[in-house]
Amino acid sequence: MSLILLHALSAALYAGLGAYFWQTRWRGPILEQPRRGLRPAERVALAIALVAHALALQSIIFDGDIMHFGFAIALSAMFWLALMLYWIESFYARMEGLQMLALPLAAVFCLLPVLVPEQHVLVNAHSPAFRLHLLTAMLAYSLFTLAALHALLMAVAEKHLHQGRLSPLLAGLPPLLTMESLLFRLVHIAFALLTLTLLSGIFFSEALFGKALAFDHKTVFALLSWLIFAALLLGRHFRGWRGRIALRWTLAGFVALLLAYVGTRFVLEVLLNRPA
Repeated sequence: MSLILLHALSAALYAGLGAYFWQTRWRGPILEQPRRGLRPAERVALAIALVAHALALQSIIFDGDIMHFGFAIALSAMFWLALMLYWIESFYARMEGLQMLALPLAAVFCLLPVLVPEQHVLVNAHSPAFRLHLLTAMLAYSLFTLAALHALLMAVAEKHLHQGRLSPLLAGLPPLLTMESLLFRLVHIAFALLTLTLLSGIFFSEALFGKALAFDHKTVFALLSWLIFAALLLGRHFRGWRGRIALRWTLAGFVALLLAYVGTRFVLEVLLNRPA
């Protein structure tokens, strides 16, 4: 199967699942008795979409001995990992609503690598230390993506509750306290992974990249994101931060993290046309 067809199939599967969940979860008489969690057939369908997306990513990232990884692939891989983590986590916790945000975005971003061909080649692709560094970074990105989507969903639900009306769209969501507990669990794990990513970048920069750690835009935004999430977790622990304060800090930290790599690569590859 050609590369374009693999990406198109992945996008179609995500879009189809998004439309299905919209029909069965968020509109019509069924809202009077919302279903809980994913059904077995729904898990299988999502797993098929994830496998198709994984094959598409594998085909576009690995080109013989060369490994491509720019902003378009990063976004695509980030949402693949986020949905994979959602699929795993949904066995243990109710995460209703996230699929309505993540699936349409995944359908768009899984097409991005074929719409914006990658020119950035990873020069340390064969290094085990570099691959571990990259995997840790992508896991952190993906968990923070889930946390950001979860925070957006909580913000919408909280706004409707304060207005004294809960729309049918939000009728099947878990209680806000349950959602908040899940949000901070995601942030704690993602923060630990982000810390490992930064430490590996600081202490093994010369071994990984052949030069000392550069204090560039990517490093500045990554450190800024780390500081924002550290402040959020400290505020949660010592000041009991919750609600809108926690949501705003979560989204601010995610935006800074997104700018660290994806934003930097977008400027270099698309705006400035500099692949290196």
